[in-house]
Amino acid sequence: MGLRWFHFVLWGGLIAGMLLLPQVVSNGTLRTMIFANYLAIFAISWDVLSGRTGYVSFGHPFLIGIGAYTTAILTKRFDVPVEISIPVAVLVTMIAGLIVLLPALRIRGSYFALVTLAFMELLYQLVQVIRPDLTGGTRGMSGIQTLTRGAANGYYLSTALMLSVAVSMWLLMKTRLGTALAAIGMNEESVRGSGLSTTRLKAFAFLTSAFIAGLGGAFYVHYLGSLAPRALFDINFLFTIIVAALLGGTSTIIGPMIGAFFMTFLLEYLRPVLPGAERYFVYGAIALLLYMYQPKGLVELVQRGFQRLRKGGLA
Repeated sequence: MGLRWFHFVLWGGLIAGMLLLPQVVSNGTLRTMIFANYLAIFAISWDVLSGRTGYVSFGHPFLIGIGAYTTAILTKRFDVPVEISIPVAVLVTMIAGLIVLLPALRIRGSYFALVTLAFMELLYQLVQVIRPDLTGGTRGMSGIQTLTRGAANGYYLSTALMLSVAVSMWLLMKTRLGTALAAIGMNEESVRGSGLSTTRLKAFAFLTSAFIAGLGGAFYVHYLGSLAPRALFDINFLFTIIVAALLGGTSTIIGPMIGAFFMTFLLEYLRPVLPGAERYFVYGAIALLLYMYQPKGLVELVQRGFQRLRKGGLA
């Protein structure tokens, strides 16, 4: 798997640092960190599919929305306990991922991106016009059960969820399976010629991505306590997920985490100066410049810095 001792040291240091963070920062910073954690989960989910296999999805909020709406409807309308509604939401999201997978078996590239975008737009329209008594229609839903109270508790829950997803996906991508998924992104025909089933590999990538997206969407809506279709299916939300993964470094797992935290705090710091949607243009320009001069993402800068520290320590 290519694991080294310093990998575990770095992960251990990251986990310890994030667990100690509530002791040294304000509640406002913790709330920003909560949003960064959930964005990291969504970016990792996108990276498992698009960063590895090369099937670029423009409709990832479709999967997140399925998970969020399923658990919200079950708990709000039918009084289903949250410990049951969340697993059901994840299962429904994975089934929806299989539906998206079907056209992916025949198309890829820009056509696949447009198909996934169409799925997102379709769900956005459906939740507004079909059974608004269940979905809340254009107004969305409020008064949804929350899992925690207080910034610190919400931070610990989101951090535990994000780190669990990140570590498990990082370990998974270190296996031969992760290598095979990356090979699909480089040359799918060669993978098929080697005797591997690209259909099964793609199905695994889609289901894994859907599992993470549904899990993140379900926990996210139970943190917010409300659900608004205009926010969930907004193009800026999709743009933020993709940019976080690209800016941090695709096909790395740790890269989308770095990108998510960078983008979240950048948006937060721009809010006092540009309270409207204009800040998205500013961060888009910053992200574009960083991506142009560092196409492998911010994770490459982190790796270079760590390598220099190691060499300096050995010297």
